[in-house]
Amino acid sequence: MSLRFPKLNRRGRRGPQRRTTAIGFLCVLCVLCGSNVLHAQPLSQDPTQVRRPETAAATAPVVPNGGTRGVRDRGELEAFLDGVMQANLRDKHVAGATVAVVKDGALFFAKGYGWSDVAHRTPVSADRSLFRIGSVSKLFTWTAVMQLVEQGKLDLDADVNRYLDFKIPATYPQPITLRHIMTHTPGFEENGRDLISEDSVHIMPMREWLTTRMPARVRPPGTYSSYSNYATALAGYIVQRVSGLSFDDYVEQRILVPLGMTQTSTRQPLPARLKADVSRGYTWGGGAYRAHPFEIIGGAAPAGAVSSSATDMAKFMLAHLEGGAPGGPRILAESTMARMHARAFTHDPRLNGFALGFYEKSSHGLRIIGHGGDTRWFHSDLALVPSERLGVFVSYNTSTGGELSFGPFMNEFLDHYYPTPAPPVTPASDAAAQARRVVGEYTFNRRAYTTFQKAMGLAGDVTVAPADSGRLLLHSALGDTRLVPVGPLLYRDELGGDLVSFKAPGAGGRATYGFLGFAPMMVLERVPWYASVKLHWVVLGLGVFVFVCTVLAAVARAFRRRFGTPRVEDALPGRWLVVTPALLYVVFIVTLVAVLGSSGGLLEGPLTGLRVALALPVVALLLTLGGAAAAVTHWRRGVGTRAARLRYGATVALALLFAWSLNTWNLLGWRI
Repeated sequence: MSLRFPKLNRRGRRGPQRRTTAIGFLCVLCVLCGSNVLHAQPLSQDPTQVRRPETAAATAPVVPNGGTRGVRDRGELEAFLDGVMQANLRDKHVAGATVAVVKDGALFFAKGYGWSDVAHRTPVSADRSLFRIGSVSKLFTWTAVMQLVEQGKLDLDADVNRYLDFKIPATYPQPITLRHIMTHTPGFEENGRDLISEDSVHIMPMREWLTTRMPARVRPPGTYSSYSNYATALAGYIVQRVSGLSFDDYVEQRILVPLGMTQTSTRQPLPARLKADVSRGYTWGGGAYRAHPFEIIGGAAPAGAVSSSATDMAKFMLAHLEGGAPGGPRILAESTMARMHARAFTHDPRLNGFALGFYEKSSHGLRIIGHGGDTRWFHSDLALVPSERLGVFVSYNTSTGGELSFGPFMNEFLDHYYPTPAPPVTPASDAAAQARRVVGEYTFNRRAYTTFQKAMGLAGDVTVAPADSGRLLLHSALGDTRLVPVGPLLYRDELGGDLVSFKAPGAGGRATYGFLGFAPMMVLERVPWYASVKLHWVVLGLGVFVFVCTVLAAVARAFRRRFGTPRVEDALPGRWLVVTPALLYVVFIVTLVAVLGSSGGLLEGPLTGLRVALALPVVALLLTLGGAAAAVTHWRRGVGTRAARLRYGATVALALLFAWSLNTWNLLGWRI
């Protein structure tokens, strides 16, 4: 769905990590919140996590079909995909995958690879094996919306509150519309709570989830995209409200049955007739595959609940490529399909943008539209090339498949069938001056702003640093990308060819936003110095170290008082106003680690443990304020030694900075 969060560089892949050291607790919080999975959330482009497409091979690919661009020969295609898929499954330890290719109005190729059930040695069947397609499910929701638009029951530019039985707050003068939702520009913050689970206890009905998990509106609609599973679920609920059918019934009756998609369902659990055909989801570790239970997408079902086979997804692709009628009943008028596939929003006309629900993935001289999708274990991608009447669907049933589905597979396919020489690069004459306007720290705008989930941002910012000849080095925890200037605030990936642009106020102002051509569903926002992740890690790391030392020193003093002679500085009054906050912060960290290690972590079920943990810094801050007053008194009256007063004052100051940092990341108080 993508329950995924930004993945910037092709050289690495983020994954949930659990650390148990005190100093690493906030990093754990960030990663687990982001993986939810944002990844949060898988249901993105989960993603949220957006994965960076792989670059083309260093050597020029061999052009098939006697030098003719395009897919022409089934036998050659099968041989090519056999080699690609077998290598990918082996190298990435993927249990199974399924592929479908449609061309010129018909199914051209479909095949399963590997195992849908490793323990029972059940091979993947392109016709029968159901894979969880995550956020690719959104395309069914958008198709349903456009059907109702076509019937005059929905207006893309009307306030969505017109169709709801609850209200989206009027935070801004501009109302949220379905057009905003379909281009991921409604302006919601990210909220990954109770999005995906293996435990039905944590699943709630759609309306309940929409009303109790409503994220804050943090920007005016229509300004910047920020991928939103919540908004998609809102659209699905509107379909349900306006049509008078449940969302599952609507999709089944108006899309699946007309297209003959008998091996597809949005229902959870699956209908009895399909349960035996669903692939297991896997992780790889310790030299073996580990099977996981069926993942349930609860109240956000319209954002990622579909299970489908490759050949059924071929029927869906054909419906969109062939004007809504792939040799059978029409699900949308040809004019509606054209409207749906046309560009509807972009941050920069030089970069990829959004159609209505589809995002542009143009590459290799082709305009491509599609969608990716991730759950925790399944990773999928769908790409349509209307000019070629070509569609490609791929899905992997193992968590490591996320390294393949979004970019690498399709890029290898395009390199082979649509080889394109790298565009010439002519650096701008003012490249060095332009680079100075761009460098700095950025963060993705697909994040929480008002809740504790904001702390996931501590996983790291994106840094844009100067390189040689006006080039830039775009760095994240996942690797580096070198950018070459090719136009006004426009750069191209030196290896992969992807475009990146920046937006700055005025003719010579510093860039405030960055736009990634390969990820139009999110934006980079410049981070002010006081919000720098590096700065906060210094404050938090130093704080943890000093607090632990303070507690240990207090224990040592207690032993000296009990069994020896206390030193002069041990008599400094008000020491408990320093020791107690230090102890509370240490307990806070330990409690958070325990909560993170519990079943469901922080993104599923009740948050009793987190509420208890978040109370501790509040008490610590109140005591620290008392300690600050005591420190002033010590200096005024010359109490104790100078060294003791310095230690006391420095510890108080650090405790205040620590509280400031926790507050910055919404970990001070109950911002649930």
